[in-house]
Amino acid sequence: MVSADRFLAFAAMSVLVIVIPGPSVLFVIGRALAHGRRTAVATALGNVFGSYLLVVAVAVGIGSLVERSVAVYLTVKLAGAAYLVWLGVQAFRHRKDLTAAAIRTQPTGPARGDLRTVLDGVLVGVTNPKGVVFFAAVLPQFVDHSAGHVPLQMLLLGLVPITIGLVTDTLWGLTASAARTWFARSDRRLSLIGGAGGCTMIGLGVTVAVTGRAD
Repeated sequence: MVSADRFLAFAAMSVLVIVIPGPSVLFVIGRALAHGRRTAVATALGNVFGSYLLVVAVAVGIGSLVERSVAVYLTVKLAGAAYLVWLGVQAFRHRKDLTAAAIRTQPTGPARGDLRTVLDGVLVGVTNPKGVVFFAAVLPQFVDHSAGHVPLQMLLLGLVPITIGLVTDTLWGLTASAARTWFARSDRRLSLIGGAGGCTMIGLGVTVAVTGRAD
């Protein structure tokens, strides 16, 4: 149903987006530094579940509308591209925010249960602006419209970034929980990560604007 070349291209695009530290990564890092490994893993699980809710919403709603209207597709794509560029500029301007999150090593309140932690992650995942833009503006570009079953294709393709996100978010959380002192030792380390991520996001926005379906 989904060709191998589309699948691999979407996987490559997903990696570019997901490895860039964004709101979800900041949240996972902050919870890991404040509460440790268990909370980090639960937060990552909730985050990817919330992200997949966005995939479902696009597949059954926005995706169908985008499929039927070229004008709507172009509007969503260009708006998404512009927002990705804006996010990149903001990430570069506020790259030191990663450092600010990393140095919050003390809990701000009583430890929460695993279910509450997962639900917190779901909320962050489903409201993550980067995720909203990515699934609404980028995901439809990799669907084979001639093959039909567009919503099902989106649901299947959506599993790619979800899987990648689960792995990377968990690694971020485990790394942060194991290296609290190292993160707090220099205010330049995460700042450099945020700056590089911002530049990559700007490039991704330009790519989204100039590529896409031709039907």
